[in-house]
Amino acid sequence: MPRKPPVVFPQEQRLLSSLGERLRLARKRRKLSNAVVAQRAGISRTTLYKVEAGDAGATLGSYVRVLAVLGLENDLNHVGADDRVGRKLQDLALEPAPNRRAPARTTTKSASTSNGEEPT
Repeated sequence: MPRKPPVVFPQEQRLLSSLGERLRLARKRRKLSNAVVAQRAGISRTTLYKVEAGDAGATLGSYVRVLAVLGLENDLNHVGADDRVGRKLQDLALEPAPNRRAPARTTTKSASTSNGEEPT
């Protein structure tokens, strides 16, 4: 029974398609055929077509194998390396909790009486 394809949102699909296109261009710049890259990566040509098309059904391992064949596997070290949002969230969690005591109450008497005269 075929697996149900993963749900991919349009923005994610654009990212995958863009990655696949960059991998295809990298392969062509190196003047490597799809058969050679697929063989070196240990994947089928069909899987390579899926990777280069940005198919969400292709495994991450397939993408990594193609990157390795093209000599681009170290580019993965940059993914998530500068996690600004995560660091900000972590920093917020590390900040000491604000002083939760209620501020001291100060009571002041009215400086005037109801008729507008100063008290004696």
